Amino acid sequence: QTEPSLYTVKAVLILDNDGDRLYAKYYDDTYPTVKEQKAFEKNIFNKTHRTDSEIALLEGLTVVYKSNIDLFFYVIGSSHENELMLMAVLNCLFDSLSQMLRKNVERRALLENMEGLFLAVDEIVDGGVILESDPQQVVHRVALRGDDVPLTEQTVTQVLQSAKEQIKWSLLR
Repeated sequence: QTEPSLYTVKAVLILDNDGDRLYAKYYDDTYPTVKEQKAFEKNIFNKTHRTDSEIALLEGLTVVYKSNIDLFFYVIGSSHENELMLMAVLNCLFDSLSQMLRKNVERRALLENMEGLFLAVDEIVDGGVILESDPQQVVHRVALRGDDVPLTEQTVTQVLQSAKEQIKWSLLR
């Protein structure tokens, strides 16, 4: 009998319709190398992409998943993990992205909004611990954190500009 822990999520994955990784975050060292991770990802994709069910047991893990257009979303937990908790994470992630991408949850839109995806996953799961399952809260926090983005872009531009100025001056000397 293993002690129940707060660490409920082992990985969050998004694969495309060829089973290739678009996003993967592993929270423990069940699959310590990228090679092992990719093999695992191929395996779950092969086992799930033709089925309509939402839960699979694979390699001693609980896998909950859903697909949309050309994306496959997976949340992975240990075999004794509560599927409902994993499902809550999956649905929260999907619904958050759906709002952020204005319901356009497909590969191209996702790739154009990877930063939002990274922020969203971090709001939902931290170090494997489930923090949030309400998509409204996630979208709200991502928007707050996203508001900092134009500022950082501006800062980068300023830094580049001043670097250019300095180079110009050093060439003129």
